Amino acid sequence: MINTTSFTVHHIQSLALKREVRVDLYSPKQMAHANAVDLLIVNDGQDVLKMDLRRWLDKMGNEETPLWVMGVHAGAERKLEYGVTGKPDFMNRGSKADLYTFFLLQEMLPYLKKKMGGWEVRNKYAAGFSLGGLMAFDLALEFPAEFNAAGVFSGSFWWRSINLKDDYVEERDRIMHAKIRTKQNNLHQRFFLQTGAKDEKADRNKNGIIDSIDDTLDIIHELEKIGFQRERQITYVELPDGTHDVATWSSVMPIFLSWLYMK
Repeated sequence: MINTTSFTVHHIQSLALKREVRVDLYSPKQMAHANAVDLLIVNDGQDVLKMDLRRWLDKMGNEETPLWVMGVHAGAERKLEYGVTGKPDFMNRGSKADLYTFFLLQEMLPYLKKKMGGWEVRNKYAAGFSLGGLMAFDLALEFPAEFNAAGVFSGSFWWRSINLKDDYVEERDRIMHAKIRTKQNNLHQRFFLQTGAKDEKADRNKNGIIDSIDDTLDIIHELEKIGFQRERQITYVELPDGTHDVATWSSVMPIFLSWLYMK
């Protein structure tokens, strides 16, 4: 197959993060029939490099609304920059999530628009792996007018406000689950959630289900409680042999990319 997707590396100096951020841009070489593009922002862009993304994008071949992908590389402060906006965990991880969000929306997107040559962005999507998946979900939840969908691969939905040793209460102290309860549903957003049965071995509540799966299923339940519809707006993929690594996430990425264009 002839490669029809360009790959370019960009270095954006972020005032918010006080560092240079590497962003890999995957974009169609030809867009003769397009007047708008869809944009997928992927956290942990350094992991995307290990995937066969260009081949998958070539196979999609949507000329009417091409998909551009921005793989945003994590920095040395990944555990501070990724998390839940405005709500660090009990170890203060995620304390710069608001700054990372500002970078994406107020620094990176304006940079991209200068590079786009007149094309407009129709839909924006966010995705990520592990802690980057939590960050992607938070972006969509916090900015529903900006993001039409989010893809979460082995998301760190265990993110909690209190140590397990300090009277931890699951219904109260999981940060993202509590945040969902403060939101309202909408009809245009969709969520793609993936876990692997071998993501981890931890089982906080001793119910025989690992935390990665338990926490993700509870995210789905919280979304349903505020009105999101299973199947139409929420897709869940659980891999019996899935592990917490790039190999597993890479195997699911083409499924996610196809899901983005599902009617």
